[in-house]
Amino acid sequence: MSLFITSLNSGSNGNCYYIGNADEAVLIDAGISCRETEKRMKRLELDIKKVKAIFISHEHGDHICGVETLANKHQLPVYITPATLTNGRLRISQHLVHSFTTYQPVQIGALSVLAFPKLHDAIDPHSFVVSGGGINVGVFTDIGTPCKHVTDNFSKCHIAFLEANYDEDMLQNGRYPVHLKRRISGDNGHLSNRQALDLFIQYRSEFMTMLYLSHLSKDNNAPHLALEMFAPHAGDTDVVVASRYKETPVYYEPGIDLEDVTVKHPVVKPVQMSLFALG
Repeated sequence: MSLFITSLNSGSNGNCYYIGNADEAVLIDAGISCRETEKRMKRLELDIKKVKAIFISHEHGDHICGVETLANKHQLPVYITPATLTNGRLRISQHLVHSFTTYQPVQIGALSVLAFPKLHDAIDPHSFVVSGGGINVGVFTDIGTPCKHVTDNFSKCHIAFLEANYDEDMLQNGRYPVHLKRRISGDNGHLSNRQALDLFIQYRSEFMTMLYLSHLSKDNNAPHLALEMFAPHAGDTDVVVASRYKETPVYYEPGIDLEDVTVKHPVVKPVQMSLFALG
């Protein structure tokens, strides 16, 4: 089984990540509109009918604003904790709502989705690792401090979406009010470029092939700053920026039964980092 991975959008204006095999896929968060999700998947030649479930990390608008319409229109199960559902004030058909439990994998066809807690200023925040074909893909965004749950799961990943939200100098010298700067840089806020790099250096597995720098701030970061910080330490891992403006190309990771998979849409393997220096 091989996996196909893309970011449909990554940033404070919306987050949505696609991870799937030849038969089924899941979305981690649905922070862009249903229409935009459909358009971006169509441009990538990804079939919305292969999406079998949506997993919601927490209740902030940039992670849930599209989930009601997307779930109800396509009758997609939504895996979400009761506290997040309540705080998000979501109106999803009851038969589509499913809860998940920390460290109890949810099986979606041949994909396994594991939820684990993290530190963020939300009611019940979680991150996820999606596994299939011997490949682990983790989504590590909206993290104030890399706790042991985060570092342990990051160390098991072949591919990861890792938050690099802000450049420390840009945040401190920027236009945001003091209370917002403190929230972003606090223990329950977001990871800076430096914090993300430290996590990457200390806990990256020897088999990590791809790292998406994710959830970059429009006002307090720049793609070239994040990429330049990671470049000297990337080694055999390809590092790209997940754009806040458009979908990224589909990344294809062969699993253990590559011969059995028919690829029906364009895929890319990693290329030089500078080609992906997009906002």
